[in-house]
Amino acid sequence: MTGDARKLPTFFIPHGGGPWPFMDSAFGPPGMWDGLRDFLAGLPASLPARPKAVLTISAHWETPRPTVDIDPAPGLLFDYYGFPEHTYKLRYPAPGAPQLAVHVMELLGAAGLPCDEARGRGFDHGVFIPFMLIYPQADMPILQMSLQKGASVARHLAVGRALAPLREEGVLIVGSGMSYHNLREFFSPSETARKPAAQFDDWLTQAVEAADPAAREAGLERWFSAPGAKQSHPTPEHLEPLFAAAGAAGQDLGRRVFSCELAGKPVSAFRFG
Repeated sequence: MTGDARKLPTFFIPHGGGPWPFMDSAFGPPGMWDGLRDFLAGLPASLPARPKAVLTISAHWETPRPTVDIDPAPGLLFDYYGFPEHTYKLRYPAPGAPQLAVHVMELLGAAGLPCDEARGRGFDHGVFIPFMLIYPQADMPILQMSLQKGASVARHLAVGRALAPLREEGVLIVGSGMSYHNLREFFSPSETARKPAAQFDDWLTQAVEAADPAAREAGLERWFSAPGAKQSHPTPEHLEPLFAAAGAAGQDLGRRVFSCELAGKPVSAFRFG
């Protein structure tokens, strides 16, 4: 990979629910998804330069060790259920990035973080759904990397740190998850569901926007004790891509760049650098 003087930021984006942008009548009240659609579609224009490739970490792929998909032409993994038939016929023929995969394995190995390779899995909906809006022409090489199942926040931060040099090589690092992910309570109108979601979103924004990157990481390592944390994330996988994005940020500050309400629950996106 050749160097690029224009260092790219890192992102944590919400990928929404299922195939939401491509349904004749998206679930939820009218207009609920409009803000997220506009944010994702506008993301490329916010960058200092067009990336050479994207490295994305999706909440929907967990493995015992970090794993990269080396397939040069990944298919799609329709890992959602109960949606209209046409949403299982979507196409997104973005190329993979096998050379980048090799480089990622080298960077992680040098940091003492073993990394495996996979082929044939395909992009899951945490990747192809948002990127059908971000790069609708399917002309951006995308490398998907897994989360490490059961790993600590510190481990995911370390993975991000190891990947940080990619930002100066024209690679956009994107964590794809949800800042709120409690499916049981998602459409509940009750205050007992809405209040914890708002409390956690406020806390998470303050943690990401800490003026000291060391304090930011220390705060994120304690996320599970934050107000509303357990109600907002009964399981951690939809928040963990944020930790990798924050680790890759280095000394760059983070800020919330998007927020909306989905079914009355605040959902946010964050940018570092």
